[in-house]
Amino acid sequence: MTVAARERVLALSSWHHDWSGLRVAVLGLGVTGFSVADTLVELGARVRVISGKPDPDRERLLDVIGAERITLEGDAAQLEDLRAFDPELVVVSPGYRPDHPLTTWAADRGTVVWGDIELGWRLRDKTDRIADWICITGTNGKTTTTQLTAHMLVAGGLRATPAGNIGTPILDAVRDPEGYDAIVVELSSFQLDRLGEISPYASVCLNIADDHLDWHGSAEAYRAAKAKVYAGTQVACVYNRADRATEQMVEEADVVEGARAISFGLDVPPPSGFGVVEGLLVDRGFHAERRDNAYELVSLDELRNRGLGAPHIVQDILAAAALARARGVEPSEIAAAVLAFTPDPHRSELVATIEGVTWIDDSKATNAHAANASLQALDRVVWMVGGLLKGVDIDDLVRTHARRLRGAVVIGVERAEVLAALERHAPGVPVTEVAHGDAGTVMDAAVSAARRIAGPGDTVLLSPAAASMDQFSDYADRGRRFQHAVRGLGGGEADDQSADGDIG
Repeated sequence: MTVAARERVLALSSWHHDWSGLRVAVLGLGVTGFSVADTLVELGARVRVISGKPDPDRERLLDVIGAERITLEGDAAQLEDLRAFDPELVVVSPGYRPDHPLTTWAADRGTVVWGDIELGWRLRDKTDRIADWICITGTNGKTTTTQLTAHMLVAGGLRATPAGNIGTPILDAVRDPEGYDAIVVELSSFQLDRLGEISPYASVCLNIADDHLDWHGSAEAYRAAKAKVYAGTQVACVYNRADRATEQMVEEADVVEGARAISFGLDVPPPSGFGVVEGLLVDRGFHAERRDNAYELVSLDELRNRGLGAPHIVQDILAAAALARARGVEPSEIAAAVLAFTPDPHRSELVATIEGVTWIDDSKATNAHAANASLQALDRVVWMVGGLLKGVDIDDLVRTHARRLRGAVVIGVERAEVLAALERHAPGVPVTEVAHGDAGTVMDAAVSAARRIAGPGDTVLLSPAAASMDQFSDYADRGRRFQHAVRGLGGGEADDQSADGDIG
């Protein structure tokens, strides 16, 4: 690729620049890949989507909008097609690893490679109403904090929406014809790895624990990706006082001059923090006399009555409140938003109580850090655990909670590691191994096994500490199948209220 061609691409930083005729290869045809293709076709680029998995519905839509497409199995065939297309720009869907042969080839030849977030930042000026970006990441709690923040901004009279990793592609948000005052962007570590240069209005890393080590290659690389969320922040860098790593990220970040560091935590807050005082969530970060006073937001009793009282969800509320206050939302508006908020399914969701046994669906706990948050809130647990561990050691989690376990039901293809950890650290706990099989039979067998172990006063907790794609389409599919199997047991009352909220 020539220097001039590369410079032309790098100069494209506005919706209103000339994108016509630009040869763009889009890698992947999921939700993100399609949004990228649709956007670039609208801008007049020549777009070719390269995918390894057939998707008849989206392929038909690509034909309608006028994008080229090819579905090829195997990296070698895809790479040959990419070479023949000779792109000036490659836009990569989040699931492509940094060392993927297609992205490596593009980088080695000097082709510009972006993720969807960088492309979205460059195109954010489609309308005169250019949104502030509020960026959220962390190992756990991202989705709930993103939803809460958007909810609070709307309560404050702003036109706001959640986007990014939460499910709505950032490019769909920036193309809204009315524009937004603020977009709350959930960022995965995959997206952060290819973030590019953006400048959020406010940002937060909620917490950090080992996850996705198989993708990033090391804990250091994972943490470095997460730290990018703070780069270029304009007004407020929000961090977790109980997680020194997030504070260190803020200390080391290159931010806009004048940006403030605002902490959150479950303790009494310092003058520039959000926290808990005598059962009240308070804001000392944005009070004019914050050294001596604080704004009251909402009480812990009110949160418990709404099923939002678990420690991890309280932390999410405090982080969201800090972000919303940075954008000017009043304390009373934040309180109203919190007390009207309902978490998504599969996040510590109470499914039923049957013959004295409580059944909780926490399928969203796809790593050990998330499962830890749910386990520590319970005393007598029959734990349904296992799946794809993503290169993370589960020993510490089992050791920490062995005393709580009445039993364990192990699912997933990577059962050996889980079984070995249970044998080492919980040798007296009854364990049932459910052999690998199709999604329906696995969950029915797992629920039946848990019922045989559990007694009155126990909680059966589906909190797998692992990804779901070995046996299920995603964590929601895993949770739905769990709920269906539990409700098939009968003999109790199902409850459609969330128990303790999301752990992200």
